[in-house]
Amino acid sequence: MRFVEADGERISAIGLGCWQFGSSDWGYGKSYGETTAVELVHTALDLGVNLIDTAEIYARGVSEAIVGRALEGRRAEAFVATKVFPVWPTASRVEEHGRLSALRLGVELIDLYQVHWPNPLVSLHSTMSGMHRLQDAGTVRHVGVSNFSAERWRAAERELGSTVLSNQVHFSLLQRKPDAANVPYAQAHDRVVIAYSPLEQGVLGGRYDAAHIPPGPARRNNPLCLPDNLERAMPIIEALRRVAQAHDATPAQVALAWLIRKPNVVAIPGASSVDQLRHNVAAADLDLTADEADELTVESDRFTPISIPATGMGLLRARRSAA
Repeated sequence: MRFVEADGERISAIGLGCWQFGSSDWGYGKSYGETTAVELVHTALDLGVNLIDTAEIYARGVSEAIVGRALEGRRAEAFVATKVFPVWPTASRVEEHGRLSALRLGVELIDLYQVHWPNPLVSLHSTMSGMHRLQDAGTVRHVGVSNFSAERWRAAERELGSTVLSNQVHFSLLQRKPDAANVPYAQAHDRVVIAYSPLEQGVLGGRYDAAHIPPGPARRNNPLCLPDNLERAMPIIEALRRVAQAHDATPAQVALAWLIRKPNVVAIPGASSVDQLRHNVAAADLDLTADEADELTVESDRFTPISIPATGMGLLRARRSAA
């Protein structure tokens, strides 16, 4: 396993995203959360993965509870990350919700507690005051944010008065916005960018196209899974396949390797099975050449998804065709 070191922490370059634990949106079935999810956490730890990421909003706390059960007897092996519910994150609510998350997780100390989304109606001063209290109480080790711009990340650090270790953002070959400012900020200040949806819910694995739309509510509501955007993404998919063939790898592994070759960037793909988890983790050992990385970047730069108005129409068409 490859690791990123920042602010004294050593975090695995590939983590395990736990959004799907306990959720019906992915169509994995009830037994997934009761059996497979726990096995995924155990296998991840066995493979050297230490970043286990969840949130209280995932299945309304069920994901945190599943992670907590899975960590029994193995707490010391994990860097546990969760997120505060983004509705009205005032100081008192952040403090209360942090303690509740720790209880669901069955831990005394949350390694990384993140603000899930910026809330323009609540001041950063109030939110970060709650985070500071949790740190002072020994409930939280590191504070993080999620879906923040680089400037808002910087402002969060000013309000906290200390390091905001990470910013968890949507980042992949199909979503490059973090490259503009968040990644340079992390690299310049010994911070970490955590990439969620690094495989775009399977799209970058090459399994889907305009004629084979991804299943499940979570994917059907993702504009990148619309037929028009799947068609526009095909040049990137083909480039991934070319590079994968040269390494005896898969497109998904190459997409992950492209991300984590960037300094101070880690990725947290989810997994539907232990085999898929092993597959994702193996991407940490895949070394792309500079030319291969550049080829993928060029194709990514050319990708232009359909516009927001068209996306709304496309979602309606996709839902009607799936009905």
